[in-house]
Amino acid sequence: MDAQSRGRADNVDPADQWVLNPATGEYELRLGPSAPQSPVPGARRGSPYTANHPAGPGGMGHPYGAVPGGPTRAPGREVPPPRRHGAPEPPPGRRSGQRQPKARKALLWTGGTMAFVVLATGTAGYVYLKHLEGNVNTTDVGDAGSGDFSKDEAFDILVLGTDKRTGSGNDGYGDAGSVGHADTTILLHVSKDRTNATALSIPRDLIVDIPDCPTKLEDGTEKVIPGLPGARFNRSLGEGGRDPGCTMRTVEEVTGIKPDHFMMADFNAVKTLTSAVDGVDVCVEHAVNDKQSKLALPAGTSKVEGEQALAFVRTRHSFGNKGDLDRIKVQQLFLASLMRKMSSSDTLTSPTKLVKLAEAATTALTVDTGIGNVSTLKDVALELKKVPPKNISFLTVPVKDNPAETVKATVVVDESKAPRLFDAIAGDVSLTEDEKKREKKEEAAVAARLQGAKAPASEVRVQVYNGGAPAGSAQQMLRRLQVDEGVSKSENAGNAPETLKRTTLEYAPDQADQARRLATILGMSGSALKPGESVTNSQGLPAMTLTLGKDFTGTGSPLDGSAAGPLDVEKSTADKVECAS
Repeated sequence: MDAQSRGRADNVDPADQWVLNPATGEYELRLGPSAPQSPVPGARRGSPYTANHPAGPGGMGHPYGAVPGGPTRAPGREVPPPRRHGAPEPPPGRRSGQRQPKARKALLWTGGTMAFVVLATGTAGYVYLKHLEGNVNTTDVGDAGSGDFSKDEAFDILVLGTDKRTGSGNDGYGDAGSVGHADTTILLHVSKDRTNATALSIPRDLIVDIPDCPTKLEDGTEKVIPGLPGARFNRSLGEGGRDPGCTMRTVEEVTGIKPDHFMMADFNAVKTLTSAVDGVDVCVEHAVNDKQSKLALPAGTSKVEGEQALAFVRTRHSFGNKGDLDRIKVQQLFLASLMRKMSSSDTLTSPTKLVKLAEAATTALTVDTGIGNVSTLKDVALELKKVPPKNISFLTVPVKDNPAETVKATVVVDESKAPRLFDAIAGDVSLTEDEKKREKKEEAAVAARLQGAKAPASEVRVQVYNGGAPAGSAQQMLRRLQVDEGVSKSENAGNAPETLKRTTLEYAPDQADQARRLATILGMSGSALKPGESVTNSQGLPAMTLTLGKDFTGTGSPLDGSAAGPLDVEKSTADKVECAS
């Protein structure tokens, strides 16, 4: 962006045009009469920004007319003029005589958990200028997302890092012909009460069933891209024309959690964003000299930015077992470190760094149309900053080696651990709380999803299929339902047409009361209930479909994935400093 469009006039430093507004406690852009610029979000009639400007096209005193929603001038306070080059530098953390604590409070909305999203997605979380909106690319993912952003609900954002070779200096990265696969994928869940968040990494080499994907083309028409059974997760993006909506649908297929929005960036995001904050501290237990990623670091703590930062998050041969799962752990440590850097006073009180971040972030970012405007992105940032770093959990989908391979190269979901974790996230359960409190909330979350009227057991009509459970499981379940539970209108339907990883109960809208009753009887979680269509039973009446998946081990075990004891997952939190090993 050139000097004029950034607000530079003559020898005025654009960073010095950011002034603390005492009425709102936020830094805002103050332009001189000779520095035309895009509207500043927040300026309105009576703002200090209108005092020095003649009426513009909007007739409101601002050169571009009034912009609603901004602050008014505090009584007795004048906005100081911009500092000219050569003038004394104000003390760190102070602007125009304000005390440092107030300055830090003024910029709090730019810190906190937004640092995580800025790194992983290139989102504009720090400075919301109208002209930056033009930098952000958007993709319409249709019903794969939730559309509008809600400030009053929990939300899930799918963060995507692609391996597409875009941007200067990136010819040596990724695959030469890559269309941009899902190289790094994180499902970020932010709780409804904003007390906690969970960042769930999804391995690119996870074997999944990629579903059919309705995709909107550039000419406005829609094309359904056929699904891929038993494929690597990273193929859910780019290949065959799959857009981020296809990856969102795949995540829902795997986890049962529907992402509300997505944010996507490429290699440039890590390079430009780390340079904008003057580097990020990383720690390694042993010296690293990786010729493939070109990462060279001594043992202990080092500061990385630009190319070295990208090398750090890309290397697979320097840590652990030299695989993608260990690379994911390193990326999580890096994300936590960047978050701490963004939350430091050194970053929060530097308008210059914030301007750099805004330019770098918005240029690297692609989002869905539901959050593709500057005001909504600001809302996302404001909600994210409420979550304390100590309550942001980083973890990876529980997996195990793919049993179908002799030479281990891919992984599959560990069905003994993952379902309970997925249910906890879907149920808005914090993973950083005291274990007993968390278990109670987990139980309450499952119960809440089953709230509502329940039909008597005698009125429940269901056909039982074996979809991957041990032989004889369908008949065993039928005996329990009819003899022990009074579900007399149940039938053994034999083997299912396909194998399922998890036991599911599919029901039509008018069978919801029956579904809740059967789920309660069997101890099924709400995420195992699948709205769909009914089938016709032997009496010619509509019935639900209960398909016993690979997770079914016997009629005596609950089907909610909730074995006794704590969640068996490895996790870290954003406030902890750890070294990669």
